[in-house]
Amino acid sequence: MQKYINMFAIPKISRPSHQSFKMAVRYFEQDVSAKLKDKRKLSQFLLQIIRQKRPDLKTIDLTYIFCNDTFLLDLNQRFLNHDTLTDIITFDMSENNHSLLSEIYISVERIAENARKFENAYLKELHRIIFHGTLHLCGFKDKTPNEKAIMTQEENHCLSQYFQPHENVL
Repeated sequence: MQKYINMFAIPKISRPSHQSFKMAVRYFEQDVSAKLKDKRKLSQFLLQIIRQKRPDLKTIDLTYIFCNDTFLLDLNQRFLNHDTLTDIITFDMSENNHSLLSEIYISVERIAENARKFENAYLKELHRIIFHGTLHLCGFKDKTPNEKAIMTQEENHCLSQYFQPHENVL
C-alpha cells in the first residue's frame, strides 16, 4: 500500500485528571489533495459532536483518508461487495462500547463532482461528508427516506455550527 501524507491534527482538550480519556484524529491523503483547512478546529469540532452524542466513550481514534474514486471503488468492491462509486466509506473497527476506532475513506473526486452537481462550495461539501461519516459513527443511519431526512438535518446543523456566518467556505 502506498504511503499516506500525514496531516495530524490532534486537539488538546482539558479534562479532569481523574478521568481516563484518550483521543486522536488523523488526516491522510492518498495521492490526492483534499484542500482541507484548519484541521485542529475541525478535529475539535468532530470530537465535540461525538462526545455530545456518545458520552460513554473513553477512547476516540478517527482516521480520515482522502483518496480518489479508483481507490474508494476498490474498497467498496472488496469489503462491501458494491460495484458503485461512492463519496465515503466509514469502517467502525471498535471492539467495545467504550471506545471508538474508525477509518473513514473519502473520495475527493466524488466531493468535487457533488459540489458541482448540488451547486455547493467544494469545502462545504467536503465538510458535509466528513460530518456524515462522523454521524454514522454516532449511530445515525441513512437507508430509509426518514433516516436520510434526519441525517441531512444533522449534517446541516453541523455545517451551520462549524461555519459561522462570518466565515468564508469558498
